[in-house]
Amino acid sequence: MAISTEVLVCGAGCAGLTAALAAARNGAKVLLVERAGFAGGIITCVGLSFFDGIADYYTKKVVTPGIPLELFSKSGECAPDAKKLHSHNPEIHNVERFKHLADTLILAEGSKLKALYHSFICGVKMKGDRISAVRVANKDGLNDIEARVVIDCTGDGDLAAWSGAPLLKMPSLQPMTMHWRVGNVTIPPGGMTELHRLMKVECEAAHAAGELPFFYGPWAGTSFAPNELRFHCIRVPGDATNAEDLTRAEMQGRKDCWTMYERFKKNVPGFEKAYFICTFPYIGIRETRRIDGEYVLTEDDLMKCTRFDDAIATGTWYMDVHPNAVTVDAANIGKKLQPRAYDIPYRTLLPRNVDNLLVAGRCHSATPMASASTRVNCTAMAMGQAAGYAAALAIRNGTDLRDHDGVKVREMLDASGAGPVRID
Repeated sequence: MAISTEVLVCGAGCAGLTAALAAARNGAKVLLVERAGFAGGIITCVGLSFFDGIADYYTKKVVTPGIPLELFSKSGECAPDAKKLHSHNPEIHNVERFKHLADTLILAEGSKLKALYHSFICGVKMKGDRISAVRVANKDGLNDIEARVVIDCTGDGDLAAWSGAPLLKMPSLQPMTMHWRVGNVTIPPGGMTELHRLMKVECEAAHAAGELPFFYGPWAGTSFAPNELRFHCIRVPGDATNAEDLTRAEMQGRKDCWTMYERFKKNVPGFEKAYFICTFPYIGIRETRRIDGEYVLTEDDLMKCTRFDDAIATGTWYMDVHPNAVTVDAANIGKKLQPRAYDIPYRTLLPRNVDNLLVAGRCHSATPMASASTRVNCTAMAMGQAAGYAAALAIRNGTDLRDHDGVKVREMLDASGAGPVRID
């Protein structure tokens, strides 16, 4: 059975959710397809509740106004018109509330935006240089979705790969991370600093004994409750575009969480009455494929703050490269490269050789080092909003995605208060 829509957004994570909302709010008929039973991606599926990249590292000024700021505000974390925040990577404190918020915003668009959860993208059909249909598998069986514009927000560039767009992929990829939660922990008199020191001793011992292959930090925070820890310290090398390797990584990630928990429970004061709450549904993926698009953003562009006429988003995160190794007390090796707020051009969302496809999120066109900065949550959201505007513009004017060369997209963003923010 064929389903028709104007804009098809594949993936309802940070980029996909904002892309779908942006396209629908600008008059396009949108279908949003997501493999999980809820939207939110890394925030809800992985449990990384930081709004990384929402504010400039140096000034804390908001650099992703528009839908990213709206989501943060409606999560109860700031004023709707906030211009400056207390941190460049603030958190939301309830990922379940974020699931509900995403549902509410999707439903508010009425007939303009339909979501299909529990639905897997599993192939494309091509007609010349255009995607004529995207195949989806769900409880209804196999269905083809026909759309005038397709937006790939899968994170792994699945649609770009299957449609024959040129890709960039490194032989060695950044490792994945499983996030997990433990409840009923008593923080020791020395506070979190002392707790981290004691946990580090156990992780190093587990690694030396061959029980824990990799870890970083270890880091834990009381993001959700004063006596509950959310852990951000598991490290699993692998290729998430390979189904067998992704399965292995998920299993290894859960095993490593339990290895840490059992050692903490036995040997770290404060864990005596603790209990394991959960690992989050999916392992967190930092790097797989990226498109080799109309423009490849480079680390030189970031560090020199190269200005682009077709800038559609602002990035500000450091070049956050995780090694496939143990890094105690840190996530990275060596000095952090921290750029000033920089431009992301529209051309990085345009794959070559596929006319009706946009790509937003960590699989946009960038070098590995540049992508290590642009891949974070709010930067992905800003790219998603730009992709949604571009799709709606193409539908409204009956034009191709390349016809408006990004300048008109930036003008639309600027007019709605959601454009790139330049900080001198």
